[in-house]
Order: sequence, then structure tokens, then C-alpha cells
Amino acid sequence: MEEEQTVRELGHDEFDPNGTLALITVYFLILLAMWVFMYFVEFLGNELTVVG
Repeated sequence: MEEEQTVRELGHDEFDPNGTLALITVYFLILLAMWVFMYFVEFLGNELTVVG
């Protein structure tokens, strides 16, 4: 027996990307926290170091 599945078309105006916005925001906050750690903990108050 075949079951009929309802397919709903999602138009461009109905698309609301809250999940994508949340992921981008979380990713940006992680990058910001990493920058703050690198700047204030690793580099502030230390002299320049050359690696290589």
C-alpha cells in the first residue's frame, strides 16, 4: 500500500533562517573570545617574539 506524502513548497518570503543566524552568532562569539584571550593574555605586557 502506497502512502501519500504531502510536500509543502517553501517560498522565499516564508524562509526565516533563525538557526543559521544563531550558528553564525555563536561562531562569531567564539572567535571574539579567542581574540580576547590571544590579545590580553598572550601578547599584552610581553615583548615581541620571533618564532622561526
